[in-house]
Amino acid sequence: MTDPVRLKATFIPNEGEFFRVKLALDIAIEEVQREPGCLQYEITEESEDRIILSELWASEGELDAHSKGAAVQDLNESLSALLAEPVKVERV
Repeated sequence: MTDPVRLKATFIPNEGEFFRVKLALDIAIEEVQREPGCLQYEITEESEDRIILSELWASEGELDAHSKGAAVQDLNESLSALLAEPVKVERV
C-alpha cells in the first residue's frame, strides 16, 4: 500500500476572469470527485486574484491516472485563455 498524495494547485485568473475560472473548476470538481482514488478535490481558498484547489489521492498511481484523464484535459482546455500564469501545483 502506498501513502496518500496531497497537492495544492494555485490558479491565478486574468483580470475579470475569476468567475469563469471558478465555473470551470466547479465543473471539473464534480467529475474528478468520482474518479478512483480521489479522497479530496475541492476549492479551499479563493479571492479575486487566486483560487486554491486542494487535492488528496489515495496513491501515486491514481494521481497519475487522474493527471492523464479527460477531466484534467478538459479543464486545461477551458482555462487556456483565462489564466494569467500557468497553474502552480505543489506537493504538501
